[in-house]
Amino acid sequence: MSTPAYNDLYQRHQRLHRLAHLQSMAQWDQSANMPSKGNEARSLALAEMGGMLHQLATEPQLKGLLDAAAGEPLTADQRANLREMRRVWMSSNALPQSLVEAKSLANSRCEHAWRTQRPANDWAGYLPLLRECVRLAREEARCLSESSGLGLYDALMDQYEPGMRAAEVDRVFGDLRSWLPQLIKDVQAKQAQETTLRPQGPFAKEAQRALGLAAMQLVGFDFEAGRLDESAHPFCGGVPEDVRITTRYREDDFLPSLMGVIHETGHARYEQNLPREWLGQPLANARSMGLHESQSLSFEMQLGSHPAFAQLLSPLVTKHLGAQAAFEPANLNRLLTRVHPAFIRVDADEVTYPAHVILRYEIERALIEGQIECEDIPALWDAKMMELLGVDTRGNYKDGCMQDVHWGCGLFGYFPCYTLGAMYAAQWFAAIRRSRPTLDADIAAGNLAPVFDWLRSNIWLQGSRLETPDLVKAASGETLNPAHFKAHLQARYLA
Repeated sequence: MSTPAYNDLYQRHQRLHRLAHLQSMAQWDQSANMPSKGNEARSLALAEMGGMLHQLATEPQLKGLLDAAAGEPLTADQRANLREMRRVWMSSNALPQSLVEAKSLANSRCEHAWRTQRPANDWAGYLPLLRECVRLAREEARCLSESSGLGLYDALMDQYEPGMRAAEVDRVFGDLRSWLPQLIKDVQAKQAQETTLRPQGPFAKEAQRALGLAAMQLVGFDFEAGRLDESAHPFCGGVPEDVRITTRYREDDFLPSLMGVIHETGHARYEQNLPREWLGQPLANARSMGLHESQSLSFEMQLGSHPAFAQLLSPLVTKHLGAQAAFEPANLNRLLTRVHPAFIRVDADEVTYPAHVILRYEIERALIEGQIECEDIPALWDAKMMELLGVDTRGNYKDGCMQDVHWGCGLFGYFPCYTLGAMYAAQWFAAIRRSRPTLDADIAAGNLAPVFDWLRSNIWLQGSRLETPDLVKAASGETLNPAHFKAHLQARYLA
């Protein structure tokens, strides 16, 4: 059957994918390898590339091709791909090229300055750069809102979690807020009766890197299709054919780096296992960032903090960092599941982590909707950290409102995805246990294949064939159900 319009669109998206590949590598290099004096030139180059990609995604003839393709005899997968092509086209056309380029440039400059301003606790120096990022994010929200009819914050969140709305996030997070603070107290009271040995450092960076590589091998990373590097903030980038993950190291504590590597490997394995026959097409993209975070948190929290997983990690830790009583499996598991409200989100335990996300969501939504300004962030941050976690951040910007790179990179609307991802991950593991009641024994025996096989079949290989609620229901038998997350935390930490 003849499908000329669809075939034309297919080739155009292949070209977009190849150019985005180069853009992604340049962004990775900017964060992991580039000398500091190269940032301005790289920022200008990335802005130029962003403008080029925007031109290609908004070419005038695309509308006619999309409309014509809709009338062609397409397969179910081709129709799903066309649906995603139209979504890309609509969001791209909502934004003027000048805004795309200005946003890229401002974000690159802000993120680069953040790397030195954060350790210096320099909120005053960071503020003007952040103001510009927020100004452009608000303009982006306005453009997307006018095009889609969504509210300002919803329009930004829809770029990361298509179909999710702030009203639903409010409902889910409101429920979390009602029981999470008491759960944190109950778990702390229970754990206060336990004795936990602290590892004795220092831990050399090279030894930690070797440990991270061994952990990546344990959880199935394909080293012929990616690599591990170091950056100021851990991330996963690159493309499915060449996934780049990064971590950061502290010589006084090896666990943040180790668990960060396992977290990013969850992202990486999703990318490495997207449907290969569709690479270069929107159908082969990860469906949403909430689903992406469900993979990283499946690896880091559901699996990485599983009591039996410590038995697998313990010999690796001992091999690379030397023998210590603290590295025995039972003690290592207590370290991995220690609940302690603290400053840093990326190092937070599984129970307190959602409080960090709720805080950021409430602040960034108010910021985008114009209810607050950048100058208001520190006081709000201090108040919410005390309310949600009982942690005092007054005057401590580097461990407070400057700790994350997201706002300086213009990623407004992203933060809810982390806790949505934790909820999805709990739902995945509930579904895996229903289909394989021996799962916990499998993990204890070092057989992780049942986890990876289920994720590969139900999430990774699906790409964007289905919209999120349909994908979640097909995988687990129901749409998002936060009750699985609550049940998981209660079972792991209070049973």
